[in-house]
Amino acid sequence: MEEEKKPGSEDRDERAGLGGWLGHLLSLPGEALAYATGKWKAMSASSDMLESAEPLKLSPAAVARLKEVWTKQLASGHADGEKGHGAVDGTPWTADEQMLIERIRTETAEANRNNVTRTEAYRNMYFRTPELHWALLAHLVSRNGGWNMTDLQGEWLPRLLTEEQRRDVFLFLERANALIFQDAYPQLLLYQWSRVLGRSLFHLLPAFGVSKFMLPVWKLFWREKDSALLTTALIVNEQHYIESRVVRNEYYEKRVLHTLFFGLQSLLQLNGVLFPYGSGGGKEACDGENGDGLQLAGLILEDFRDIQERIEFGKRLYAMLFGVPRVFDGARCFAAAVKHSGSRSDYAALLYEDVRHEPPRRIYEEKLLGGRLKKGASRIYSPSLQAAWKDHPVEPAEQGDWFHSVDAVLPYFRELPLPRNFELTNEYGLMLSKLELAVLAVQRGESPVPGEGISKEGTQPSS
Repeated sequence: MEEEKKPGSEDRDERAGLGGWLGHLLSLPGEALAYATGKWKAMSASSDMLESAEPLKLSPAAVARLKEVWTKQLASGHADGEKGHGAVDGTPWTADEQMLIERIRTETAEANRNNVTRTEAYRNMYFRTPELHWALLAHLVSRNGGWNMTDLQGEWLPRLLTEEQRRDVFLFLERANALIFQDAYPQLLLYQWSRVLGRSLFHLLPAFGVSKFMLPVWKLFWREKDSALLTTALIVNEQHYIESRVVRNEYYEKRVLHTLFFGLQSLLQLNGVLFPYGSGGGKEACDGENGDGLQLAGLILEDFRDIQERIEFGKRLYAMLFGVPRVFDGARCFAAAVKHSGSRSDYAALLYEDVRHEPPRRIYEEKLLGGRLKKGASRIYSPSLQAAWKDHPVEPAEQGDWFHSVDAVLPYFRELPLPRNFELTNEYGLMLSKLELAVLAVQRGESPVPGEGISKEGTQPSS
């Protein structure tokens, strides 16, 4: 019988075979050699970090209990209750409960003004209640959302996309960001108030339009504090919540998902989620101020339109963040030490600047060499969110509950697999170089990607 491999053993086996790379490296030309060497180092670094990994586990017994409750829920045909008036069983809210509901709605609306306020709210929630793993994961993913938003007004994208294209992409990112917050944050606040009052308040979830899928999950978490199970459920819930409201929305499908932008999504960094983790201690290590301290862990999403892939992607991010000590220590340090502004200078101040010190030139001059700034080159412009975009009012979410099948969600609760390769510092340098090369290609009148067209309106620098 074949011996069962321990978690991370495949990665160690892979590392043992990395020596095979060395036979190819010396035959490669300069830039290819540098990239291949960086790739080898990244794989080796991932393997090293996996040596101390503590894989997260989902309790089969807890999942079985949830399955039983979910099955009864769907069989009984209970709706979520009339929003704001009473619970599932029709019992009216008390005066005190109604006051709490209004307080949570107000606090959620205030924190939902923009990406920066949302990201800060997630951060504060996690450091108040660290058992809510999802809050730290959401904080770091929300930072990435903000960076993607400001990239649209930064150094390169105004030269690749028209103003209308960039606004459509911003509205897409903003809508997804805001709706997830609008659905999830009241749940986190209810837990916080349950702790304060010493009793479960999750019967109030229907007041916020939360899916019936989440009610038994929160009740189980209140009793057992199973952070991994709760986080997995929130990942499943939030991705389903935006599926019809944003991803399958006719406007965004036509204007964003089926356009040039998503044909170039890898080039534009939209499909990568990065966690700065430095060396795991001190502000200088966290934000890259020490020059060589920039270290990025993360994953690349292949197809944003695939809900199953998005959910598994979220689970792997979670498994990496909370299962790999060095990533957790460094990312948590970064989250605590560096307030989110939306500018990429938050994590790489030596590479980016959030204020232009001179007007953008009509003819772009190359700044990077091997993913690093050339000697004497000015830093890459990455504005704060406040400088890039005005606040956009959150339109009410479409009504309805996505949860109709227990069998459809159960496969997501089998395991939380650790990714094999997640050190992306070198890969990130390559992404930046590809983006700059795309700008230079457009400037020469070429397509940034073979077979793709691009509007000439998008080749003008922003002021």
